[in-house]
Amino acid sequence: MAAERLAVIGAPSSAGAYAPGQELAPAAFRDAGLIAALRAEGWAQVEDVGDVPGARWAPDPEDPLAANVAEAARVAGKVSGAVRGALGDGAERALILGGDCTVGIGAVAGVADRGRVGLVYLDLHADLNVPEATDDGALDWMGVAHLLALDGARAPLRDVGLRTPLLSGADVALVGFDPDHATAFELAAIAEHGLAHESIAALACDPAAAARRALAALGDCDVLAVHLDVDVVDFLDLPLSENTERDGGVTLDAALAALAVAVADPRCATITVTEVNPDHGAADGTTLKTLVGGLAAALAPPPAAA
Repeated sequence: MAAERLAVIGAPSSAGAYAPGQELAPAAFRDAGLIAALRAEGWAQVEDVGDVPGARWAPDPEDPLAANVAEAARVAGKVSGAVRGALGDGAERALILGGDCTVGIGAVAGVADRGRVGLVYLDLHADLNVPEATDDGALDWMGVAHLLALDGARAPLRDVGLRTPLLSGADVALVGFDPDHATAFELAAIAEHGLAHESIAALACDPAAAARRALAALGDCDVLAVHLDVDVVDFLDLPLSENTERDGGVTLDAALAALAVAVADPRCATITVTEVNPDHGAADGTTLKTLVGGLAAALAPPPAAA
């Protein structure tokens, strides 16, 4: 009998994005049958604890380089509290349905009281920008920079957790990172802070091995947060990501194979799925149902000890 309990938390926010859409993802996941699919994969209990109060993207003329930072920080803080509450109530793991990538800050903050946190970041991008490093103002490719409290990170989002910084460079492993999609600031930050990184080519070649190397790099961490940005999947293979560029990501199967290895680590406490825009998939919902089926299988609990 499976001994594990999974809590599902919705974070319906596009505050850190480029446009609205991602705030619709948690409801769309549920409508596509995710909860039932997770239960069918063998979880002893799947508890849908509902959504934290979300936020919809809007232009921010008062702070165009860090648009909606107060709203993004508010949502991340609510996610942190929901994660702590769910795990404190007996769930072994929490699945956070985003929402833009800044909700992942809340997932890390929610387990910061459990020791040294390691972050497996399955994403085409490093998300290491700060507002002054770019001119688009979208916080959802700045989340890791705020977890590391890099110079230029905005205080409301930087200080969401119980400590600042929440992570050091040695606590982060990028998986699927494509340097061709990085800014010069991000490349310098990776080198300066010593982030482990598995390239998009390495992920495509052997997804499981790439994930195992990332886990090995985080071997001294006490607890793990696993983050999946669906833009690591090629848009033509799964047209659901907020980023609609034909960007050379991996297949859905490859991304899910790496995810399955990462979440099988017994230290894994949170899994965050981000950057899904339901309106980008087929109108009949079949694209999202494909993701739901694959995601549920990848998140299946490990067999219970005899």
